[in-house]
Amino acid sequence: MGRLSEGAILRRILDRLAPSRAEVGPGDDAAVIAVDGGPVVATVDTLVHGPDFRLAWSSGYDLGWKAAAVNLADVAAMGARPVALLVALAMPDDTRVSFVEAVADGLRAACEALAPGCAVEGGDLTVSDTLTIAVTALGALETAPVRRSGARPGDVVALAGAAGEAARGLGLLFARFRDPEGTPVAVDDVLLSPSERDAIAAQLRPHPPIALGPAAARAGVTALMDVSDGLLLDATRMADASGVTLALERAPLGPDVDTALTGGEDHALLATFPPGTPPEGFRAIGVVRERGNEAVLVDGVPYAGRTGWDPYRDWDSARG
Repeated sequence: MGRLSEGAILRRILDRLAPSRAEVGPGDDAAVIAVDGGPVVATVDTLVHGPDFRLAWSSGYDLGWKAAAVNLADVAAMGARPVALLVALAMPDDTRVSFVEAVADGLRAACEALAPGCAVEGGDLTVSDTLTIAVTALGALETAPVRRSGARPGDVVALAGAAGEAARGLGLLFARFRDPEGTPVAVDDVLLSPSERDAIAAQLRPHPPIALGPAAARAGVTALMDVSDGLLLDATRMADASGVTLALERAPLGPDVDTALTGGEDHALLATFPPGTPPEGFRAIGVVRERGNEAVLVDGVPYAGRTGWDPYRDWDSARG
């Protein structure tokens, strides 16, 4: 597995499955399944202790919040409104009940803050040597589902939410809160500046702009997706799905452009809109062009360097 990319592994799996009968099947941020009464948006994401979080850095509340937020973002990326979460917890048998209660508090708080009306409606509990939280999110559509494959030449490329802040926070955790052997240790807020606290909070408790997904759909967005693995990598996925080139600009991405381009886990929304000013909450970061030799350009040239997070290619760095 470690010799392949995430995309290559997915292709091996999908080639062995029956053809999808969903309205939107594998390959987008979420599936759209036709049922009586209207289509249902469905997605699932898993957080595993080790590659996805460290208990020395994350509280139960943090984990509950993040597990909800990352799934809510995938629903919003289809232009849908989140309506329910199903949560599966696999925990070592020595896990404290207070920790599980904190996870539940974080799940509830994230739903209330990010997607009012959405709540945990069920799930599963089991025992495991490795703490794992798996969440399935369901959403309702008020418009046609928005896919990552609809970008058209001449469209404006726009972004809602942060770019690179969560990656900066993760860098601070690895740089400042490990012992001499490299083992994570508890975060001491006294050692952090206000901006550093904000960056770490962006990593541990992301605030994706959930309401802007359905708002973008109502505003005529042509393509939409959640930025979870880095702006550059996810823009490449959108460009490939749409058969276009996304020409991004450095200026709107802030002072640390490289981190904005390659850092993941902010769960911003990447969108394309018909020519003109993007709707409120989105900022223009480029334009869509006819497909050229490159899927993504940055200030008119290919970007040199790593493109973003791949859980199989980057597993060694995640272990730290």
